[in-house]
Amino acid sequence: MKNLTLKQLRYFEALARDGRFRRAADACAISQPALSMQIKELEQELGGELFERNAREVKLTAFGQTVALRIRDILRGVDELAELARASRDPFLTRLRIGIIPTIAPYLLPAIINDLNRSFAGIQIEVRETQTSKLVQELAQGQLDTAIVALPVSEPSLTELELFKEEFVLVRRPEDEGKPVPEREALREMRLLLLEEGHCFRDQALSFCKIGPARPREVMEGSSLSTLVQMVSAGIGITLIPEMAVPLETRSAHVSISRFQSPQPSRTIGMIWRHSTPMAKQLVQVSEAVRRSADSMREQYIAR
Repeated sequence: MKNLTLKQLRYFEALARDGRFRRAADACAISQPALSMQIKELEQELGGELFERNAREVKLTAFGQTVALRIRDILRGVDELAELARASRDPFLTRLRIGIIPTIAPYLLPAIINDLNRSFAGIQIEVRETQTSKLVQELAQGQLDTAIVALPVSEPSLTELELFKEEFVLVRRPEDEGKPVPEREALREMRLLLLEEGHCFRDQALSFCKIGPARPREVMEGSSLSTLVQMVSAGIGITLIPEMAVPLETRSAHVSISRFQSPQPSRTIGMIWRHSTPMAKQLVQVSEAVRRSADSMREQYIAR
């Protein structure tokens, strides 16, 4: 396989991920015909078709699925080699690809970026916001250096570092201010607003309320915490949100915030990264900056 190139492997990975030649070409910053030609040459070099093609999208063939696993391992190894070289040249960290879940990003991310810019002069920060399952996948494939998520993730190939814990609060209509906070069993009988499936915060809220996987009629869904709080403001129901979301989400919503009695619902926030990354020491430094940002936010919230 003398003509097999690293560029071809990256083009293959982009097309396998995006499923469309145009999007993959844009991601690779090349023309669509050039991408198509490189994929065809790769197929000829490997001796089999990698993709099923139709007018709208492409899908991996059985052979392509097998090849994809090997190619991802190769690209991950290449990326880690580049990370090793970068870490040896500059132990102070100049580039960070960080993922973060949607129930943390809007509230903590600005403070994190400011703290990282102060701690690492000239750092280039690339942020990816999506659900935990996708962040774990992109970490495993070498597309991210680290991610901030709710723990535990329990992925054998990843290191987990606990950063802090935060409580959930109850969001109700403003006229409910001062009323007793319902027991968690009672929440099952109310119109409970939750994030749509796929968000770990949804699962944590369901667990606290002792609601099983079968979705009851009373549970309504939203795509973001902002949507849920606005729905409460409109009188549609009640919801739970993490403590860090309160300052931002209550600015434009007329609601009341109440704390639960013990046991209080909470979550553990932490950072995850690959066991094999050569950036582990730098990522521990990043975790300290993230913890400082979270502590500062919590102090501001308590002082309100």
